[in-house]
Amino acid sequence: MEDERDLVTFTDEEGNEFDLEVIDYFEYEGKEYAVLVDAELPEEPEEDFEVCIMEIIVNEEEDLEEFVPVPDDLLDTLFAIAEKRMECWDCEAETCDGCENADE
Repeated sequence: MEDERDLVTFTDEEGNEFDLEVIDYFEYEGKEYAVLVDAELPEEPEEDFEVCIMEIIVNEEEDLEEFVPVPDDLLDTLFAIAEKRMECWDCEAETCDGCENADE
């Protein structure tokens, strides 16, 4: 069975809709973040691709998740966390607790 993709539809400033795929979720300082890429990327991209990190704000009254941009001063920290997590995807250990890529 093929894995179901986690797609989110956004609308740009000109009213055009586009999809981004959530490839990871993580928490930092009590907030939840999503790592997103273009949904049209091939499974094994040959070139570098753009990665976006957005904060997820849950509206419990309407049972909705809102994806909002993060402040510029937090981007470097969040990208470092996301990069470290992605490095662990290829780790062959059953858990990554002891490897050099584990969160400290």
